[in-house]
Amino acid sequence: MQAYRDQYARLFNDGRNVIVLGISNDGPEDLASWLYDADFPFVFASDAANGGETYAAFGGGLRGNGMAGDRSVIVVGPDGRVAGVIPSFNQVDPGAYDELAAMVDAVTPEPDEGG
Repeated sequence: MQAYRDQYARLFNDGRNVIVLGISNDGPEDLASWLYDADFPFVFASDAANGGETYAAFGGGLRGNGMAGDRSVIVVGPDGRVAGVIPSFNQVDPGAYDELAAMVDAVTPEPDEGG
């Protein structure tokens, strides 16, 4: 996710009105510490305590163990609807960022040229 943070403005138009939500099985304290230390421009949610219900609520399917994948990503468009689900985001694969960028771009409004 560091690569996403570092490329955020260039790849995702600063995420105008789009929410990128990373969901993992990591505990909330671990996620909060990681977010704080790394200064990520997006939201993480933990599925550690509720058996994958958070991920399922956003349209993700559960794994055989009843939990979300290690790093699932949900893209929510400006209209508040789920625009895309990446069941298992491979943060070291450049292609994963292309897929994520395409989801964000598909729902990102064009900048207002008038100011």
